Amino acid sequence: MIALTLKEVAEVTGGRLHRATGDETVTGTVEFDSRAVGPGGLFVAVPGARVDGHDFAARAVEAGAVAVLAAREVDAPAVVVPPVAVDGPSRVYALAGDTDGSGAAVLAGLAALAREVARRLTAAGMLTVGVTGSAGKTSTKDLIAALLAARGATVAPPGSFNNEIGHPWTVLRADEHTRHLVLELSARGAGHIAALCDVAPPRIGAVLNVGTSHVDEFGSQEAIAQAKGELVEALPEDGVAVLNADDPYVSAMAGRTKARVLTFGLAEHADVRGTEVELDARARPSFTLVTEAGAARVDLRLHGAHQVANALAAAAVALAAGMPLADVATGLSTARAVSARRMAVETTDDGVTVVNDAYNASPEATREALKTLVTISRSGNGRAWAVLGPLAELGAEHDRVHEEIGRLAASLAVHRLVVVGAAAQPMHRGASLAGSCGEEPVLVSDVDAAVDLLRAELRAGDVVLVKAANARRLWRIADALLGSRA
Repeated sequence: MIALTLKEVAEVTGGRLHRATGDETVTGTVEFDSRAVGPGGLFVAVPGARVDGHDFAARAVEAGAVAVLAAREVDAPAVVVPPVAVDGPSRVYALAGDTDGSGAAVLAGLAALAREVARRLTAAGMLTVGVTGSAGKTSTKDLIAALLAARGATVAPPGSFNNEIGHPWTVLRADEHTRHLVLELSARGAGHIAALCDVAPPRIGAVLNVGTSHVDEFGSQEAIAQAKGELVEALPEDGVAVLNADDPYVSAMAGRTKARVLTFGLAEHADVRGTEVELDARARPSFTLVTEAGAARVDLRLHGAHQVANALAAAAVALAAGMPLADVATGLSTARAVSARRMAVETTDDGVTVVNDAYNASPEATREALKTLVTISRSGNGRAWAVLGPLAELGAEHDRVHEEIGRLAASLAVHRLVVVGAAAQPMHRGASLAGSCGEEPVLVSDVDAAVDLLRAELRAGDVVLVKAANARRLWRIADALLGSRA
């Protein structure tokens, strides 16, 4: 973060000084984990469902923090932020266990601090890019960051830090040396993305797709599209809206922005287009990147045909930022996976290939993962195993979607479908009704049961996909197979 005195922090957040003169200067990072605080840092006391950050204020200062951003007085130097209306605009996101509104107050202060830092750095020339969509946000964000980093210091969130805490935290990683700020924006309801854009207004915004994940919270796919489109509505007239030409929900957003529109996709009318797509034996795509500036071949190191759309979106953003086509193609061809548990392909000492895509699972991403599994398995003599757990936030569509995925696994000739957890039982039913091309699908109770089954039956050459909603922690299966600590 840029250096700020506690007096400035108090002014920006509307807070008051506690046990501090105001002349103390924050020169380190802003952290909400007291264990991560270093010299010169600022500790944000976020109350949670299990622990309250206010209880760790003194410990954070002992570790080197200059002060604490807090909702109440603590046993340490602090900027105490004012309360906010629990049902007011600062309460766009609700923290679990925030019964008294202190969490909303601290997050409002954190957002205000990030907003001021973003304002100053934007005025100094920093470019802010926002990315949203139902699937592929993190992989695309990583690709964009990798491309832009070749042209100057770039800050992007680790993994999926894309909500009311991770978003401002990422903004506050930027300093006077930052040339590009790449942000991933998530939403659990209307107004969420607009609020994140208000913290750090993007000049380039990319909308990847509108799927059915979170339909339980939004109510319909149309409502999801309305929320995702808040990103392009926030763009300035001199900005660029990067939209997926292959997704009708996304392409329709062109009418909701005053920014210039740049489309990407496989469609012939896309401004940034992919043609001649091929997959190698490890399901790594190659394609020709076609733009008005010419064409260039791209050979991705990422796995899955769906990565082509992510790469095209990243290419469109980089081109909009002024990057030459040749540099974009080279950057995409050399970029490696950064965020964990997203199409990570590794081989065990016993010769089993593990596709760890267990960070999260939308219906669309799960279908693509199954196709990738089959592509990889067909390159050898092994069997394709799909180890799938429940998907989340599907509401009334839960049973239907899970059953369809089970049917898809059977139609793709997955050798063995292992369904983990009773909540995913409709997936097992779907595969059973469709008829298996290999062994009968099996339903197991939990991670341990799945690991026991796999260890007993896998053999060299087999390929195993592991995927489910992140809360199910099925990545422990991949870790166990690879010999990591579960």
